[in-house]
Amino acid sequence: MSRWEFVGRTEELNRLLSTVGDPEGRGLFFSGSAGVGKSRLLREGVAALPTDRYAIWSVAASATTATLPFGGLVQVLPAEQPQGLSPAGVLRWAVDMLQQQAAGRPIVLAIDDAHLLDPPSAALVHLLARAENATVIGTLRNGEQIPLPIRALWTDDLVDLVELAPLGPAETGGLLAAILGGPVDDKSSERLFQLSAGNPLLLRELVLAASGGDELSRTYGMWKWTGRLELAPNLTDLIDIRIGQLTPGVRSVVELVAFGEPLGLQLLQKAVDPADVEAAEERGLITMVHDDRRLDVRLAHPLYGEVMRRQCPVSRTRRLQATLAELLEQVGKRRRDDLLRVAVWRLDSGTAQDAALLLDAAAQAFGRYDVPLATRLARAALDADGGFDAAELLATILMFGDRPDEAIQVLDSVAGEIGCDRRRSRWLTVRGMVSYWGLSRESTVEEIAARGDEMTDSADRARVRAFEAIMRLHRLDTDAALRLAQAVLDRPASPMAARELVRCTIAHLQAAQGQYHRSATAIALVQAEAARWRGDMPYLQLAMELARGTRLALSGDLAGIDAIVADEFADLAGAGDFRLGTGYLAILQAYAARLRGRSDEALKTSLGACAVLATSRVYAGLAHAERAQAAALRGDATHAVEAMAEADRTHAPGMAVLYPWLEQARAAVHAATGDLPTAAKHLCALADRLREDTLAGHELLVLLDLVRLDQAAAPVGPMCTDGGRRTVAQRLAELSERVDGALPPLVARYARATVEDSVPELLAVADDFAARDLTVYAAEATAMALHRLGRSRAAATAPVRERLAALLSRGDQISTPALRRLRPALTDREWEVATLAAEGATSRAIAERLYLSTRTVENHLQRVYSKLGVTGRAELRAALWSMPGHDGGDPA
Repeated sequence: MSRWEFVGRTEELNRLLSTVGDPEGRGLFFSGSAGVGKSRLLREGVAALPTDRYAIWSVAASATTATLPFGGLVQVLPAEQPQGLSPAGVLRWAVDMLQQQAAGRPIVLAIDDAHLLDPPSAALVHLLARAENATVIGTLRNGEQIPLPIRALWTDDLVDLVELAPLGPAETGGLLAAILGGPVDDKSSERLFQLSAGNPLLLRELVLAASGGDELSRTYGMWKWTGRLELAPNLTDLIDIRIGQLTPGVRSVVELVAFGEPLGLQLLQKAVDPADVEAAEERGLITMVHDDRRLDVRLAHPLYGEVMRRQCPVSRTRRLQATLAELLEQVGKRRRDDLLRVAVWRLDSGTAQDAALLLDAAAQAFGRYDVPLATRLARAALDADGGFDAAELLATILMFGDRPDEAIQVLDSVAGEIGCDRRRSRWLTVRGMVSYWGLSRESTVEEIAARGDEMTDSADRARVRAFEAIMRLHRLDTDAALRLAQAVLDRPASPMAARELVRCTIAHLQAAQGQYHRSATAIALVQAEAARWRGDMPYLQLAMELARGTRLALSGDLAGIDAIVADEFADLAGAGDFRLGTGYLAILQAYAARLRGRSDEALKTSLGACAVLATSRVYAGLAHAERAQAAALRGDATHAVEAMAEADRTHAPGMAVLYPWLEQARAAVHAATGDLPTAAKHLCALADRLREDTLAGHELLVLLDLVRLDQAAAPVGPMCTDGGRRTVAQRLAELSERVDGALPPLVARYARATVEDSVPELLAVADDFAARDLTVYAAEATAMALHRLGRSRAAATAPVRERLAALLSRGDQISTPALRRLRPALTDREWEVATLAAEGATSRAIAERLYLSTRTVENHLQRVYSKLGVTGRAELRAALWSMPGHDGGDPA
């Protein structure tokens, strides 16, 4: 593990540096809790100051020196003080000594932990702050007694006092990534942020403990924390100091809240003395939070609970949990989560005897997509003689917990308890789901079809047919899938969950075929009935999201993707370790980021999806294909090739419905390696296959990729009656009338404009892409316009280059074939000269920096202007920014 880098705090650091340079000479003090990063911020600020310009003294006050006169400033004052001076004389002498040592330079005095300064040192700091050529900066810890001279610094308006807030989630994630040398998955980052409450010191101890206990692992470059908290001695000591000594009554309050939070205040006061609750709140151990009309009690810091739970004896732990369950049962389980909370407390306290309670709680946990908790409760229900129903639920949950082999064992253990069609249909569909998606056995489709024919009850047969339909869709047997799905919808006896499952199947197929309006209508119907199917089949949500995500991605609706990624399901799935849900949504999020040109976000998010889905084969291939696309967008051919190989290795044959995404990614990888002929050939063949499979929505995007490669005139499809073949542009014109939405006509216009070499139309198309936030497509269309302008007229190219530079500035590193065509063959020296000139350096300044003559610099610039098609320096910056890399540097 590398050294803890300084991450974030940019605004605070800039304020500190600007304070030192402020001609008014005001100082700045940061206050905050222990470990929030005050000292590090001060050190970084001091280190950034030029020592030749300022006379800088850094002081670290401590409890050791707090009782010694001038002990706090012993590092900066001479060892010998003159004798016989009054206290005021000593202060004037000290100021004079510092002024002499400064030798005319402005003084900067930095004091860490200024609240620990001894009285004479504090008085000296106050006196120095009044000097015209001195700036005092420092830190203070909240809750400490502050010397009056230091407090007077801001009351006398000599310094500004700023509260240093904890790190936010994004800054915490950035710090973790910097320390671990790679991105951290969102769930781990969020959990570590919550536990540390944004305190860098606590975060450091958490990461060190997790690293020492092998609780941090790296998969596909993404760091992940198991969630098992290791409380190292240093961390425990830090929390113990904060908690302090507790009376028995206050300890009872804190322990009950630790095991039961959030705990209603009225419920808590039934178990303990209200005076102890007040004492715990006054000491900052607990806090009150309003939840609707109820006042809940929580611990003031998440780690308080971890320490209290670890230190609580087992016997007392079980007694407290049983007490919590009894209290809630006495007042009645009135809230949605109360049943679940009682079941967990009963289970943990060893007093769980009601299998029905455990089974209902397990179903509720699974309905909230909390897979680990649902697994635990369902297993307990089975152990408590929950029978077939418990086994069915446990096997289903194990399937979504990536444990298909164990799920099969659980189902087989209750095979002898199947005595009716209802149980047979449920057992058969769960076993089929585990076998097909969990174990990748394609023969499952025929097996479930044959067994379904044996059902005599029409409702039970409909349930089996619904699963057969979605399996056939994923196997790309679309005609049979549609026929089965329609039969289920046409049967009045079909159960609600079965009807909505086949509606998802139809919606998914409609989206792939470009029937977006009909797909959206079907998805809306499923969503409207969620309250009725969620209890029976909560995982149906995943089928719905797959259909909805396919529609949004194919139609280019990035705002729609943003909406479902921010939906409640995403939060629940992430918090509950519902990996298929979080993995698929991460793929969608990466897709949207990629089309917006945010390649950093796209690559990180797709890596996160790969890590989450590492133990599953359902969407793993799709995740790696999206990672390959993100790497290709950045021009990272090596990474793209590796990701595509992983996509092929992890893609399950039973997920054939996803083949368009994988093959589209394969073409992007070919293009990233520079093999454009192979990429174009592959895309043409893929378009033909999609046309035969009637997947017009996918076909449109593949043809768009051909346009992006400037292959709008390439032939696709079968021979026509005249012996020729349609071009890409002609086929897109046909699809624009068959595929729903605004994107198909726009893509058709794009293709036509490239064939006709129409610069105005290319720029108009680029504007329309940009309006839809499709930044990559917009930038490429603009690049094509610029390429067609060539070097005809510099006056015409300059505005286009400005537009392209503005588009590229929206994203990160983007390097696609259309953009790379604009890159001129500049030598390394020409890149250096051009970059410096674009930054505003004069030819003489460039010559001095590069040890060249001014004439040589001018000659280089003339060659650069000629290669870029610009007339001079005024257009140079935009020309450089309109190329891959767009930072004025060499994109190679």
